Order: sequence, then structure tokens, then C-alpha cells
Amino acid sequence: MKYTTLLLVATLAACTTKTSKTTDSSAAHPPADPDVAVQGTGIPAGYNAITDDTTAQITNARYATNGESWDVTTGPAHIVFAAKDTARGSFTAATTFAQQEAPHHPEGYGIFVGGTDLSSPNRAYTYFLVRGNGEFLIKTRSGAKTTDVVAWRANPAVPKADSAGKATYRMAVHVDADSVRFLVNDKEVAAVKKGTVATDGVAGLRINHNLHVVTSPVTITR
Repeated sequence: MKYTTLLLVATLAACTTKTSKTTDSSAAHPPADPDVAVQGTGIPAGYNAITDDTTAQITNARYATNGESWDVTTGPAHIVFAAKDTARGSFTAATTFAQQEAPHHPEGYGIFVGGTDLSSPNRAYTYFLVRGNGEFLIKTRSGAKTTDVVAWRANPAVPKADSAGKATYRMAVHVDADSVRFLVNDKEVAAVKKGTVATDGVAGLRINHNLHVVTSPVTITR
């Protein structure tokens, strides 16, 4: 993609940026849709998890491992990561999500990069999500504050879930010397100028509440 196009997208994103303390769902969860208290073994060994609400118990999420894959049922919205998955400069962070059933409300899942202070109230990261209604989101977090870089929007590369609630998304954040590109199913859905969002730091997964997905730990290619 030509660099002028990247700048155009970055300008568009900057013009639509807004700050929010709401969830990443289509609306704040009503009282009738609390976090499901999923019984399970919790996070796989070697990984950490942080919930949006630090009072939530991450044991209320089930991770069933099958080789390199995780069958995940949530539970509270959270990020999951390993400190070894740290990247700086130019790299690609990638994974695949397969939604297994439709949630009660559109709920996002995807990749985060640029994670810092993840175990503290000052945690910060950039995240890139999709959801089964065919939309994607790019957002940043700084403590309790979240800011839209690209608000939820539809894109042909992001398929809608089928009648059984199933859909598959290959997701990647590609960082190079002058741009940050966001891809779904090997097609670019957005790009911003390098430095617009944080990218240096820990990379991992973000999975919102009350979801059933199959995924795998983030892979980093340098």
C-alpha cells in the first residue's frame, strides 16, 4: 500500500478518535447479561491474565488446551499473555480466532500489542478486535481509560458469523519502519503511521466476556 494511503487512514483515525470508559461491546452490558461464572482450570501454565474489572476472578474462564490450540469460554473480559512475548521495532503479531457460537451481544476478541505495566492499574496497550457481526475495532488503553483509534466498523475482510454462530478470523498486527497495519484473513483493514499507537512491549490476546472461541497463543515474527 502506498504511504500516502497510510497517512490518509491515519488522518481519518485521528479525526474520529474519542475517549471512553465503556466496554467493547455494542453497548454496556445490561444487568441481565452478567459475566458467566465458567468453571474450569483457568489460564494455561506460563501465561498471565488481567481482567478489565480487577475484582473479577479469572478462574471464571475455561481454557481447554489441545496441542497448540486453546478452547476458551468466558467469563469476564480479559487479556492473556506471557512476558516472553515482547516485541520492539518491526515485527508481526498474529493468531487465529474461531468463534464457536453466537454470544448474547456482539463481543470482540483479538490481539493486543505494546503492552506495558500490565499487572498494575496503569496498564497500557493497543488492541485490535473483531466480532461476529462483521466489524473490527482498533483501540488503546491507558489505565481505566480507553480511546478509539478506529471505532467499530464493517469491512468485507471481516466475515459475519454463519447461522450456527461460527466464523474464523486470521488476525495480524504488522509493524514496520513507518506504519502499523491491521489484517484480517490476510487482507488489510486499516493502517496508521508508526508512532500513532504504542507497539513496543508485550503482545497477547484479548477476549471479551461471555464468549466461546478457539484460538492459540499469539505468535511473534521478527
